[in-house]
Amino acid sequence: MNSLPLNQILNGNCIKILNTLPENSVDVVFADPPYNLQLQNDLYRPNMSKVDAVNNKWDKFSSFIEYDEFTREWLRASKRVLKETGTIWVIGSYHNIYRVGAIMQDLGFWILNDVIWLKTNPMPNFRGVRFTNAHETMIWAQKQQGTRYTFNHKAMKALNDDLQMRSDWVIPLATGKERLKSNGTKAHPTQKPEGLLYRVLLSSTNPGDVVLDPFFGSGTTGAVAKKLGRNFIGIERDKKYVKVAQKRIDAVTQSPAEALELHEKRNQVRVPFGALLESGLLKPGQTLYSSKKDFQAKILSNGHIQCGATTGSIHTVAKSLMKNAPVNGWDFWCYKKGSKKHSIDTLREMIRERTEK
Repeated sequence: MNSLPLNQILNGNCIKILNTLPENSVDVVFADPPYNLQLQNDLYRPNMSKVDAVNNKWDKFSSFIEYDEFTREWLRASKRVLKETGTIWVIGSYHNIYRVGAIMQDLGFWILNDVIWLKTNPMPNFRGVRFTNAHETMIWAQKQQGTRYTFNHKAMKALNDDLQMRSDWVIPLATGKERLKSNGTKAHPTQKPEGLLYRVLLSSTNPGDVVLDPFFGSGTTGAVAKKLGRNFIGIERDKKYVKVAQKRIDAVTQSPAEALELHEKRNQVRVPFGALLESGLLKPGQTLYSSKKDFQAKILSNGHIQCGATTGSIHTVAKSLMKNAPVNGWDFWCYKKGSKKHSIDTLREMIRERTEK
C-alpha cells in the first residue's frame, strides 16, 4: 500500500494492516484497545436483571503475557507509521492502562500527560464490594522525546471558558440519542462519547491532519475527525462494526472551513523584533510607546530598546517597567502613525504573511 487510504475503514487485523501503511505518515494515533477486563461471571443488578457488560471474544486473553505481547505488537506497528512529530493517545482502565504505559515507555514513547476521564454517569458497583469505577485514563505521548508536536493550548483554554484546561475531563458516557443501537441493543459495548474525542482532536491535531484509530469500533474517532476537518484512517476487524461506523460517518457534516482554522501562536513562524528593523517597518532611533501606561523607549540598531537606564529586548524592558510582572513585549509596545498608537504585533503579522506567501 503506497499511499494512505484516507477517510476509509479498513477491515482486518490492525497489526497486519498497520505494517502495510507507509512509515512516518500519520499525525496522531488514537487507540481504544481491548481492556482485558477478565470478567469471570455474569453481572446482575439488585432487581436481578442482567448487566450488558463487555464479554466479547476480542476482550479475552489467556494470560497477562499474551495481552502484553499483543499490546507490544500493535504499539510498535503504530509507532512505525507515526510521523517524527506525531503523538499517540491510548485509553484504558485500571485493568490494562498500567501495563500499556510501561510497554509504551519500553518502546521509546515519551509520555506528555495522563488525562483522567471522569464519568458523570458511571455504572454503579452493583455488588457493593468496591468503589464505583467512575473514570478511565488516557495516556498522551509523543513518538520521540524532544521533537516538536502539536498542542493547541489556546483552543483548549477557549473551550474551557478561558481557563487553562486541566488533565481531569468531566464528560458523560455516550447515552440517549448519541448511543448507537442495533435491533434495540447497544451497537458496540464500549462506544466512547464524542465529547471526549472532540477534546483529543482539537488539542493535538490541525485541519487536514491524519488521525489513525487501530480499534475503530463504532467510529467515534472518524465521526469527530470529519466534523473537525481532519482526515481519518480506521482499522476494524469486525465487519458488523465497520458497517455501523460507516453509516454513522456518512451522516456527519463537516464544519465550515472558516470555523476550523485556529491560529495558535506557538504554531506560527517565529519573528524576532529585529526583523521589523531589517524590513524597514521600524527604524533605529524611533520611539516606542507603552500600550497603557506612559512609558517610552528608543529602538537601537541591534533590535534592543532603551528606556531610561534599562536596555534589553522588548520583553526584558517591559518586564522591568512592570516590576517583573509577566508581560509580553509584543502586546506591551506600540508605535505611532500620526497621532494614533498601533501595536507592534501588527507589524509582526505583516512579516508572517509575507513569509507564508
